[in-house]
Amino acid sequence: MKRHVLTSALAASAAALVLGLAGCSADSSAETADASTGIRIVASTNVYGSLAEAVGGDFASVTSIIDSPDKDPHEYQADGQNQLSLSKAQIVIENGGGYDDFVDTMLSAADNSEATVLNVADISGYDQEPADGEFNEHLWYDFPTMQKLVDSLVSELSALDAGDASVFEANGASVKAQLATLEAAEADIEAEYAGSGVAITEPVPLYLLEASGLVNRTPDAFSEAIEQDTDVPPTVLQDTLALFDDHAVKLLVYNEQTGGAQTDAVLEAAKKNEIPAVGVTETLPDGVDYFGWMKSNLDAVSAALGQ
Repeated sequence: MKRHVLTSALAASAAALVLGLAGCSADSSAETADASTGIRIVASTNVYGSLAEAVGGDFASVTSIIDSPDKDPHEYQADGQNQLSLSKAQIVIENGGGYDDFVDTMLSAADNSEATVLNVADISGYDQEPADGEFNEHLWYDFPTMQKLVDSLVSELSALDAGDASVFEANGASVKAQLATLEAAEADIEAEYAGSGVAITEPVPLYLLEASGLVNRTPDAFSEAIEQDTDVPPTVLQDTLALFDDHAVKLLVYNEQTGGAQTDAVLEAAKKNEIPAVGVTETLPDGVDYFGWMKSNLDAVSAALGQ
């Protein structure tokens, strides 16, 4: 079972929060929610919240459930204010693919059947049950999918506020232009480093790396075990460490938000063999938007490959 799956205890907690909130309409959190202006959007993480803010502009009020790099999406605990936001949402953005099931659980408990749910995994068009390997749910690192999400946001926002459709269309075009700039940066990396081997701890950045022409040489059993928070078999760990000893990879990209003895061993092997390591995250760092964050990730990868 992946770490992303919501526990039954958490589901019960979400339901309990709805019952508790039903009689608290006069509290401060309810007043804050009622005072919000614009189309009400709730996103599972600040990654999608950032994109929603860029498209919705002044005509949307966006709440991100996971809004800090200190909050682990895998271990989210239901929050009363976020539950209230979901109960009032007109548009909900979830990643899907098993990543943020807590959204569906909380939305069902909130009994909000009016909200339009944008499931990014469904929007992507990818096969979520591939015959070979596992579906990579970290879709915010896939810029073509983000282009599709922007189109969906423009469409849904325009349906809810037809009078400002031209604003949403202009904002969407601007966002897609910025995404195209990020795709151009991937193409620049591919032009110089196509075919270069890389290692990962988890498949978090894999869409970005593959779009940049890089080849993931990490044993699948290693990254799957790290992602699912299970022990890596000793032989698999040895094979992974050998990538660095043999200089079969030019770069290690690791998830900064998870760790353990086995990821530490990989980081140490990269350091010992003078192979650069680049850290990535699953949520936005404080103080940056989606585009600044992804540009920073691409710059870091390019710089590391150039060492």
